[in-house]
Amino acid sequence: MFVDECQIHVKGGDGGAGAVSFRREAHVSRGGPDGGDGGRGGDVWLVADHNVASLLSFKDHPYRSATSGAHGQGKGKHGRNGTDSDVPVALGTVVRDLEGAVVADLNEGGARWLAARGGRGGRGNARFLSNRRRAPNFAEQGELGEEAWYDLELKLMADVALVGFPNSGKSTLISRISAAKPKVANYPFTTLEPHLGVVRFKVHEFVVADIPGLVEGASEGKGLGHRFLRHIERARVLLVLVDLAADDGRSPEEQERLLSVELERYEPELADRPRLVVGSRADIATDASWARSGLPTISALTGDGLPWLLGQLARLVDEARASQPRPRRLVVHRPVPTGVVVERAGDGSLVVKGRQAERAVALSDLTDAGALAYAQERLHRLGVDRALARAGARQGDRVRIGRFEFDWEPDL
Repeated sequence: MFVDECQIHVKGGDGGAGAVSFRREAHVSRGGPDGGDGGRGGDVWLVADHNVASLLSFKDHPYRSATSGAHGQGKGKHGRNGTDSDVPVALGTVVRDLEGAVVADLNEGGARWLAARGGRGGRGNARFLSNRRRAPNFAEQGELGEEAWYDLELKLMADVALVGFPNSGKSTLISRISAAKPKVANYPFTTLEPHLGVVRFKVHEFVVADIPGLVEGASEGKGLGHRFLRHIERARVLLVLVDLAADDGRSPEEQERLLSVELERYEPELADRPRLVVGSRADIATDASWARSGLPTISALTGDGLPWLLGQLARLVDEARASQPRPRRLVVHRPVPTGVVVERAGDGSLVVKGRQAERAVALSDLTDAGALAYAQERLHRLGVDRALARAGARQGDRVRIGRFEFDWEPDL
């Protein structure tokens, strides 16, 4: 089963918590803090893999996650890091956020994109030792891993795309020139999903995609046109098959004109794409009017014209590869928010967003005077108080930073 659209949920591993511990050994009076750090949570990566043909594995099982880091322990023992998770996806997978913006385009084998970052491990109490703080009785909690839903869309990576109306001989042709075995039958819309085939001709080798038949209005979505047309976007060469034995009586010239219109309406750049137009099913054609058009003809059933066709396609593919090499490892990264942002929530409270600010209050025990003083000092250095003032915070306003809530009291 071929799947070219799906959703995926990714969850980075949580960071382990830092430990609160003090040395307790014979003949060691007032042993200092020795709590170890928590381990880092694992990351989730999407990796383009040549061995994956579609997005089928995500259809019924969209959840992918990495392991969490272990907690720190006493005697300076740090927790182990979580294991990263590499999620293989088909070559040509486009990743979009739920608002439709492209965040990654994995169009080269081995291209990797960080889909969910693991949380950082919390620092143990040994990290907070200072001249003023000789016995810190607090540690940091581990940071939660990132979590998100994404839309995945597959655009096939082929050298040649077969374009034509339904029942024009595309499936028969690809089954004849490659090892692909699509369903072949004498009725329209036999092919409902794309098929890829590798063609080897003399010293040449290229990939051909059999695209389901287009209908008039496909560029506007008619007949699932958008789902089929997107697989043509990245083809280097277009092979347009006009049916010499069309059931509806359309002439080869009319078929070519309509197909060109649909392609250009969907993606104007396709107008300049190298293309080869041939007449197909010449073995059953009864009207010889196509001969006056000067179109070369082939018959996938009898093999007539196929050596010439493969030679022409090999030449066009070689020229396209030389003039327009595919971009390597093109990845569109998400913008990473920096600094501190204050937003007003629907209930009137103020929400402080920012990784550093959230980490500043992620301590094990904010009821401890030392922990509270440390958190206040870090928030001040990060400029949270100034950001709250600029956002119009007033005395008594509710403020949320991560899981921590407090009432705003201006520093008088």
